[in-house]
Amino acid sequence: MFVSEGHDSKKGETFYRPIGGGIEFGEFGRQAIAREVKEEIGAEITDVRLLGVLENLFTYEGRPGHELVMVYEGRFVDPAFEEDVERSIIEDGRPVGKALWKPLAEFLDARLRLYPEGLLDVLRAEGGSA
Repeated sequence: MFVSEGHDSKKGETFYRPIGGGIEFGEFGRQAIAREVKEEIGAEITDVRLLGVLENLFTYEGRPGHELVMVYEGRFVDPAFEEDVERSIIEDGRPVGKALWKPLAEFLDARLRLYPEGLLDVLRAEGGSA
């Protein structure tokens, strides 16, 4: 599963979540995820399919948050992206983090923490695809 790595210093927790971002006015969700992936890691995706929608209440760095998360599945157009171990995430022209491949099994057996809450249930319902 291709995910971004994050850290919450208040909780002392390293976590992972799918790459993505916000939907701009007039944009459909599948257009937004394709744009965000292109902006963040320079990759084009295809075969984009909505898996589910989650409502996520969370606390990050001590601050409460609330988001609606549209969960999509897709594949990279360039197969070389499937082989990359790690990519820098770029926002506003500068690196802000990293995205990398992690085995789904490491989230399923709780070795690694995956957000948003409920994402694993969506993936299980889809037969474990990521």
